Amino acid sequence: MQARPFLTEANRDYYAGSLMLVIGAVTVWQGAGYRFGSLTRMGPGFFPVALGVLLALLGIAIAIGAVRKRSGVETAVAAPAEWRAWACILIGVAAFVVLGKYGGLVPATFAIVFISALGDRDNTVRSAFVLAVAMCIVAVVVFWWLLQVRLPLVGWG
Repeated sequence: MQARPFLTEANRDYYAGSLMLVIGAVTVWQGAGYRFGSLTRMGPGFFPVALGVLLALLGIAIAIGAVRKRSGVETAVAAPAEWRAWACILIGVAAFVVLGKYGGLVPATFAIVFISALGDRDNTVRSAFVLAVAMCIVAVVVFWWLLQVRLPLVGWG
């Protein structure tokens, strides 16, 4: 008799869906303490509650899909740890914090996107650079121009 692996593809989906359901339910519960408002005059609790409901519904859908998948053939998930990706993401976040404080929005955005994109083994330096430049443009338009976030575009110190 062969032991069944603990982490199968169906189990992984079931656990992920259950976690999303729990996070969504907690978000709805916490957001219910704020004024909800209406669609025309949204209160501070509207957006968290709406996102919590969507997250919970998505979690339920994923968990149901996993339960259906369990009846089929189960394959073990044995993916090695992606240490390069973890390191690049953590270094990118640290670079964003430092450059956001001392360098401004554009250098911080460029750093986090460029460094994090290098964590994917399929990305080249050129593709990471193009992605970082494109995200800098999006960040300037969305955060600096539309939302008027009080972060200088480029600064020193």
